[in-house]
Amino acid sequence: MVKVDIKYTKLFINNEWVDAVSKKTFPTINPQDETIITQVAEGDKADIDLAVAAAKKAFHRYSEWRTLDASQRGRLLLKLADLLERDAKYLSELETLDCGKPVKQAHGEVLWSAGILRYYAGKADKILGNTIPADGEVLTFTLKEPVGVCGGILPWNYPIPMFIWKIAPSLAAGCTVVIKPAEQTPLTALAVTALAKEAGFPAGVLNIVPGYGPTAGAALTHHPDVDKVAFTGSTEVGRIIMSAASAVNLKRVTLELGGKSALVIFNDADVDKAAQIAHNAAFANAGQCCVAATRTYVQSGIYDKFVAKATEIAKKRTVGNPYEDVIQGPQVDSDMFNKVMSYIDAGKKGGARCVAGGERQGNKGYFIQPTVFADVKDDMKIAKEEIFGPVQSILKFDTFDEVVDRANNSNYGLGAGVITNDITTALAFVKHVRAGSMWVNTYEHVTPQTPFGGFKESGIGRELGEDGILQYLENKTVSISLPKKPQL
Repeated sequence: MVKVDIKYTKLFINNEWVDAVSKKTFPTINPQDETIITQVAEGDKADIDLAVAAAKKAFHRYSEWRTLDASQRGRLLLKLADLLERDAKYLSELETLDCGKPVKQAHGEVLWSAGILRYYAGKADKILGNTIPADGEVLTFTLKEPVGVCGGILPWNYPIPMFIWKIAPSLAAGCTVVIKPAEQTPLTALAVTALAKEAGFPAGVLNIVPGYGPTAGAALTHHPDVDKVAFTGSTEVGRIIMSAASAVNLKRVTLELGGKSALVIFNDADVDKAAQIAHNAAFANAGQCCVAATRTYVQSGIYDKFVAKATEIAKKRTVGNPYEDVIQGPQVDSDMFNKVMSYIDAGKKGGARCVAGGERQGNKGYFIQPTVFADVKDDMKIAKEEIFGPVQSILKFDTFDEVVDRANNSNYGLGAGVITNDITTALAFVKHVRAGSMWVNTYEHVTPQTPFGGFKESGIGRELGEDGILQYLENKTVSISLPKKPQL
């Protein structure tokens, strides 16, 4: 086991590391061996109140932050990006300790997150309004202004990237932020926040309150001085947050929620390449990915050959100590481990054919074998519900219209993909399938420039790209009386 120094375990409010008002702490667990890594300060409503007050003060019109040049906000984000890269090795090892993802993957995510910071650093001084040729004797234009105090609630599957997804556009826009990291994975949010302090962000601009959803999270979403909430997580919790956001005031919300994405493979595809794309799409991050393509639809002409190849690839997938050269680490905690194993059991009992995996790996830690089910039907539990684990369901189809209807027959609409050599088929699929992100002959190609978010119950709003920063801006229309003929 790699020895990782735990530097930060307290709340961060108004640029100070502080204990929770209650003095409570909670454990964060190592998913590799089920041991306690450390105790972290457990924030609740009293701490959220303090953090929001600090953020509100920092957002005051005459504060250091609000009077800062937009270009200087960009330079602070660039400095933070540099610090992420400087400490990438430490951050990736800490991430692996806390959430179990392979350290090489974690390292790549740190560098990717630095790229997102740089993208939004470039946006900070390019927030533009418009002049409008309005009717009447007026000069009309629009101003884009920061929403205000923003709450961010993070998931545990991509802790560093999701933290950056929340703070980069909001800080570039000029907002102030209170973040509640996932209780399973608080350590890297605290470590990155320490880098933000080092970068020179003013007091109160960024505040971090670890804690649990029903206490700290609920206090943040209900707080009357929070103007916007951004959440990534399950659709079930998204509903709760949306309701809370309207309970006291009408908060702006961005919700990136669950998915049950379809990847459709037509007869003309190269089976070997398609099977590898489908494997990566289903098993990335041990299947703990909201946009994972866990419904793999394969046309009947290549179905059997595809199943054989998918089985072969899954059986070769390396699972184990994430600090070693493996592709897959453990699930994040016992709850997720038990949930995934229950879905695997449901697949077996429901009549699907388990052709790879299907069992726990080892007897210590939350490791699960990469599992592939063939002969899956649309009405099976594993084909309808989000599993969030290393489980691929392979379904057979015959015609284009049939598979489009089946792909759309879901409450979710986060992502979808198609593999075909026929551009007409690809474009028709893109047109008719209802999902926020569509990939052709690839999958989950997400960059700082590409908006990400879902249709239907997969969410509201978009993160990343130009759309990402617009979620943190209000549009103000200004009309000034201006006679067409000056009175001299």
